[in-house]
Amino acid sequence: MGLKPTYIVGNRPVDPVEVAVRPASPYRLPTYGGGDWVMRIRGGVVTRLLHCEGRPVVVRAWQLAADRVVFRAEAVDPGLITSSIPPPAVAPPAGREQLSLAIERMRFALAVDDDLGEFHRRFRRDPLLGPLLRRRPGFRVLRRPWPWEAFAWAMVEQLIESERAALIERRIVGRWGPRLGGDRDALRDVPDAALIAGRAPAELQSMDLSSRRAIALRTVARAVAKGDCDLADPGDDRRLLAIPEIGPWTVQRLGQHGRGEPDALPAGDLIYIKLVGRFAGLGRRATVAEVEEFYAPYAPFRGLVGALTASGLHRAAAQGPRLRYAA
Repeated sequence: MGLKPTYIVGNRPVDPVEVAVRPASPYRLPTYGGGDWVMRIRGGVVTRLLHCEGRPVVVRAWQLAADRVVFRAEAVDPGLITSSIPPPAVAPPAGREQLSLAIERMRFALAVDDDLGEFHRRFRRDPLLGPLLRRRPGFRVLRRPWPWEAFAWAMVEQLIESERAALIERRIVGRWGPRLGGDRDALRDVPDAALIAGRAPAELQSMDLSSRRAIALRTVARAVAKGDCDLADPGDDRRLLAIPEIGPWTVQRLGQHGRGEPDALPAGDLIYIKLVGRFAGLGRRATVAEVEEFYAPYAPFRGLVGALTASGLHRAAAQGPRLRYAA
């Protein structure tokens, strides 16, 4: 890509790290980065600002061929990062370890390493999934680089319209997210758990969060920042579910987008309630239990199947023919 390192230590550049990946299954880079606008996609290049162990890194990914995706991580001068709440101390520049971690997290977020061979073999003749798989063989669930980011946005997205949720996410990023660049085109990162832990509930409410949701988000942020809760560990889900305002949907979204669990199905999502109501011929919106029953035959890929049907059949739900359960 002809990109140069952006940070100099003395007179020596911090060498970028570049990795070429051959996807194990049909793959295509996404064309949409999400409503919070932190992942930029332009000219076929995905760009994201990340903080790895507090050190800023810019990661880029582009697809040279159907079987070749390149990731490149570059160190950023920490002095170029600005925020409405500066950190207590300026972080040192990223080294090779942090650059490699940034690539690892973006490989996870873009799901480039997922081997979906078994998934395709099992469901290629399924009456519901077969046509979708033939039309979109490279479909993936777009994830978040960090479990905290997936959890925070799941909290924002509870029980509200996607457009409103995206606006709240952009407000949070714009208010507290670290920024590289000084104009509207600047790269931004999602504020980490430690920063959200230091916000008063009223500050979070000003982003259009309800008071109880703001308190729950800060409660988890504090636990994560202190090391008392590991969002990457499903064993800590019970702790989350004990907090008011956090239910199965939020934990399932964390599993799907923050841990990459293909079987994590957020069954309470309105799109699934509408889809299953149509596909199962109920003549009404489905219940959560009915959504779970409908997708049960697709285990251990229920979350992936749900995302594929939601993406590919959301229009057909209103007018298409009734579809059968998986065999």
